[in-house]
Amino acid sequence: MAMMRLRREDPRVVGSFRLHRRLGAGGMGVVYLGSDRRGQRVALKVIRPDLAEDQEFRSRFAREVSAARRIRGGCTARLVAADLEADRPWFATQYVPGPSLHDKVAEEGPLPAAEVASIGAALSEGLVAVHEAGVVHRDLKPSNILLSPKGPRIIDFGIAWATGASTLTHVGTAVGSPGFLAPEQVRGAAVTPATDVFSLGATLAYAATADSPFGHGSSEVMLYRVVHEEPHLFDVHDALAPLVRACLAKDPEERPSTLQLSMRLKEIAAREAQGLQERRPPAQRSEQELDRPTGRLEGQYTEQSTRRTAGSSSRPSRSPGRRSTSSRPAPRTGGSQSRAPRSGSRSGQLPPGQGTNGRQASRSGVRTTSAGKAGKRRPANPRLLRQRLVVFVVVTLLVALGIAAAQGCQGPARGLGGTQSDTYDGAPARPVEASAP
Repeated sequence: MAMMRLRREDPRVVGSFRLHRRLGAGGMGVVYLGSDRRGQRVALKVIRPDLAEDQEFRSRFAREVSAARRIRGGCTARLVAADLEADRPWFATQYVPGPSLHDKVAEEGPLPAAEVASIGAALSEGLVAVHEAGVVHRDLKPSNILLSPKGPRIIDFGIAWATGASTLTHVGTAVGSPGFLAPEQVRGAAVTPATDVFSLGATLAYAATADSPFGHGSSEVMLYRVVHEEPHLFDVHDALAPLVRACLAKDPEERPSTLQLSMRLKEIAAREAQGLQERRPPAQRSEQELDRPTGRLEGQYTEQSTRRTAGSSSRPSRSPGRRSTSSRPAPRTGGSQSRAPRSGSRSGQLPPGQGTNGRQASRSGVRTTSAGKAGKRRPANPRLLRQRLVVFVVVTLLVALGIAAAQGCQGPARGLGGTQSDTYDGAPARPVEASAP
């Protein structure tokens, strides 16, 4: 709600309330933003001086304020205080932060069907409490509905008894705004709760189309259309049009009650909200969520991921010059049995993406990794590499010693089977000389 600075002619204190800003002005008086000694903020309306001199207006004002005190409900602005005997009568209601329905539609345009139905359902419940207190609003319109963070609130209950104002029309004893008045108000007939139902229907049509259902024009033209012409509801949402048309019936007996209206609007709001959710595209999953398996392996995946993250955080960082072991070829999974790496799982656990027989886990309904993740390899275990290197060196040494031993045994074998003329240890044998007789 727009606030303006106080003018020179504006009072600074009214009753026990200190005034701070102007909230607006109308045919009945000026509305101020005030606060009491405890700091509670109120919307305080001071009646115009010319109306204050009208005794008939004072008596009507007193009856309406007394009725407003009896209203209980969350969809109304609670009456805080009033002084009917002051030179300029005034009353203070609970301050409701938020724009009016008129200002919201003027700035944002027509509202969605779900939002219109939700606002209408809350207003219908508020009117139930108002009518149970024996009060008829008589001037329900978009500017008298404030959209607070806690829901819509109805203001200016049945106290719009002004005469001669440009924004109000006085016909007999009926006062209201052209385009939102019920036909019985225009004719001067008695007002009933059905009168507020007509005004609520016109208000919902305005919220859905950003225009009055009876168009624009002078007060006389608007009043004639309300009584004799049908409302224009071509741009009203299909889900709301039949119910709004029923509210704008010329005969008050043909209009739905506020309780029926509340129930129907709640159903429409729920259905339209569900339709909006079904029409929304599904939320895109992140790449990490796409890689996460589902089903029976989901718990194993979570436990392994947690263990792998803890191990990587506690492992010392590698030197820049050391060759990465991630270039090792990935183990094949198409054989009869696949050997799970020791670094990623314990006994009885399966690595993500594999089944108990080495086949791909996608065959059992588990989500496989994306193509971008398929090329990644797990880092090899340094301890396993060292063990393999030691085994390789030991086997190589054993083979070399075996070859050397075999070659050393071949020389003596040839000497044992030869004559005295054969060589022995590489030296020629000496001839045996016969000794003298």
